[in-house]
Amino acid sequence: MAKSATPTLLQGTLDLLILHALQRGAMHGYAIAQTIHLLSDEVLKVEEGSLYPALYRLELDGSISAEWGLSENNRKAKYYSITRRGAKLLAEQQETWSRLSEAVQKVLAR
Repeated sequence: MAKSATPTLLQGTLDLLILHALQRGAMHGYAIAQTIHLLSDEVLKVEEGSLYPALYRLELDGSISAEWGLSENNRKAKYYSITRRGAKLLAEQQETWSRLSEAVQKVLAR
């Protein structure tokens, strides 16, 4: 069965996915995008043009922190980690997403 076109993420969903990925530990941007892609069974693809503004926004908000380090191939990379504020935001966003997706499923089932 062929996969359809990559779905567009709803506004705010990317932040939720980034925070969820960072629960696994500190990662650089490319690793975050790859984690989301793999966890979605290769359905979701996060483009750099969306990822880095979201990371910047989450860092400014205090939901993630960042520090420079070396990647797997010895290149300088910025590693992001979830903060306590980010963990709290993640829990809130997961609850909101669950309620929203359940409501959409109810509508589609009728």
